[in-house]
Amino acid sequence: MFLFSEPLTGWREVQVTERRTRTDWAVAMRQLSDRHYPAAERITVVLDNLNTHGPASFYEAFAPEEARRLVERFEFHYTPKHGSWLNRAEIEFSVLSRQCLDRRIGDAETLRNEIQAWTQQRNTASKSVDWQFTTADARLKLKRLYPVIQT
Repeated sequence: MFLFSEPLTGWREVQVTERRTRTDWAVAMRQLSDRHYPAAERITVVLDNLNTHGPASFYEAFAPEEARRLVERFEFHYTPKHGSWLNRAEIEFSVLSRQCLDRRIGDAETLRNEIQAWTQQRNTASKSVDWQFTTADARLKLKRLYPVIQT
């Protein structure tokens, strides 16, 4: 599954694929670009550090001209390797798991239909991620990453 989320508006989309390859990711990103944000000059994306999530995937999936077009449309910001809890898409996946995938689903088509119904309901209600992690919380939780300044 690839999950796209626009947290401030309460929009999300989940794409179910057979695999999770570089090409699958590149195709999903092109759909995000061309279907959902066709007029955008630049699309800012926050994503995890999975090895398939990067500009090289566009060149593996598409002709060089198309790959370059897509690379120029996206601005990537990666969450820390051990900070998936910072990624709002991970929060959406958690909600999806609890509200929709909390039972056995026997086939891909049923999975797609269930996820589409869940997505439509969440989007209609404009449910957004109520992310309450503050800078002060980050300084406590991530204190080992902050430099120690000795005076």
